Amino acid sequence: MPVHSAGILLHRGSGGGTEVFLVHPGGPFWAKKDEDAWSIPKGIPNPGEDMFAAAKREFQEETGFSLDGEFRSLGEFKQPGGKVVHVWTASGDVDPSALVSNDFEMEWPPKSGKRKRFPEVDRAGWFLSGEALVKLHSGQKPILRKFFETLGIPLPF
Repeated sequence: MPVHSAGILLHRGSGGGTEVFLVHPGGPFWAKKDEDAWSIPKGIPNPGEDMFAAAKREFQEETGFSLDGEFRSLGEFKQPGGKVVHVWTASGDVDPSALVSNDFEMEWPPKSGKRKRFPEVDRAGWFLSGEALVKLHSGQKPILRKFFETLGIPLPF
């Protein structure tokens, strides 16, 4: 049975000026990666938690921003590793410089026996379609393609 996660693709603007809000994963593995590394804010639901509620909670935990307003289901997207991501879209505006993420703990450096804490998300930004496609992790590109397709906005590749 595949793992399921839920996320929100926040957007602002209109037409060719539509931007999407993406987050960069924290921790040492992702520290020097930029292209093909960013993500929509998402995560795994708690046992018995509704997928939409999980998407809103994960957005808040990863960014510090609470979202209200109108949400639209974009659908389910199977990732290359088998995980299924349930995605909603919402129009809104947040300030990436005000990002406040939860954190996680891991052994670092590897095999050192030392534990270190890292933010789950270390930065965020607004991106137009072309730059977002370069930044976004390859497994999530179909999410972006479908979103811009629903707006009738052609993508560069």
